[in-house]
Amino acid sequence: MAITPRLDDVRVAQPLAGRKVLIIVENLPLPFDRRVWHECRTLTAAGAQVAVICPTGKGYEARYEEIEGVHIYRHPLPLDAKGAAGYLLEYGAALWHEFRLAIKVARKHGFDTIQGCNPPDLIFLIAKPFKLFGKRYIFDHHDINPELYEAKFNRRDFFWRLMVMFERMNFRTADVVISTNNSYRDIALSRGKKKPEDVFVVRSGPDLTRLNVVQPNPAWRNGRKHMVGYVGVMGDQEGLDLLLESAADIIHNRKRDVQFVLVGGGPALDSLKSLAQEMGLSDHVTFTGRAPDHDLFEVLSSADVCVNPDRVNPMNDKSTMNKILEYMAFSKPIVQFEVSEGRFSAQEASLYARPNDTADMADKIVLLLDDPEKRKAMGEFGRKRVQAELSWDHQVDTLIAAYQRAAK
Repeated sequence: MAITPRLDDVRVAQPLAGRKVLIIVENLPLPFDRRVWHECRTLTAAGAQVAVICPTGKGYEARYEEIEGVHIYRHPLPLDAKGAAGYLLEYGAALWHEFRLAIKVARKHGFDTIQGCNPPDLIFLIAKPFKLFGKRYIFDHHDINPELYEAKFNRRDFFWRLMVMFERMNFRTADVVISTNNSYRDIALSRGKKKPEDVFVVRSGPDLTRLNVVQPNPAWRNGRKHMVGYVGVMGDQEGLDLLLESAADIIHNRKRDVQFVLVGGGPALDSLKSLAQEMGLSDHVTFTGRAPDHDLFEVLSSADVCVNPDRVNPMNDKSTMNKILEYMAFSKPIVQFEVSEGRFSAQEASLYARPNDTADMADKIVLLLDDPEKRKAMGEFGRKRVQAELSWDHQVDTLIAAYQRAAK
């Protein structure tokens, strides 16, 4: 049976033949941004010409590349923003580069549709002038920025109100909205005042043709009996300090022989390494930093249990985390805190700890480490769910429908 029957169908039918698309991404380079890269490959397979504007990043320094028929234009950005002045500098530079490159793409390739991917909710400023010339604007809603701001800074101040205003203007400018889940769709309908027929749920499903289960590598275990894996951003709001507290409980109090392997880079990486050292966990926690796919696949293939320690707050409760679906694609049982979209995605593939309760998370991890049959059953359930409902191939038809709706 074909793994990608829907993608194979659009390659034949070419439902977007003749369309020309410009995708703008502010926060990640392509093809590193997996969701947007899946979208690019799908649109190209459907017959559209696709150009992308995005920032440079480690390993993605070329200012122009054509990969798999996608034209990628990259621009530099200041270092990771900190504070209001830093964000102003970053977003101002991004908007300038996006606008000048959009003009370049218009002259060189042409486009009839702009797809803007947040964060931040500012790409409508690029789309508005082009809409005067009949271009369509699709808002690909990746993050709920008012909730993200509140999660980071724990306040609703002038800047929070600014986030709400930008979000409202972004929705208002969009002809069509692509939501990553039903919680985001509800926001588009309520705060965004969009019509139901103009909002499409396109989940960030994994591409099963590109996630390779490999032979487990015992080196990642560091000689330990068990291994717990994490894949994702090393940021303040990801709850990795809570995971380290659970790890300390498991290792120091319960005397369990476990190695924690954390894959990913981000602004909090150095502080997390220092925290692990202060907690006496240096020999039990491996930080890989941003890793190539080979290492990522080895870690996921080698882990006994995978974890998602995201704090329970309005942002994380309503957001679908890519790591959950990737864990499921690798047939791994999961432990996470109780969040709405996390439970919707994983269902029986996960155990759910009480919100932000590190002792309960430790209990759930140990329970799975001690029960290989339960781990196997949960992993099999997760893999089947991804194959049957959540992989990227199940998103293809909805993405195409969103573009067809925008054309109308």
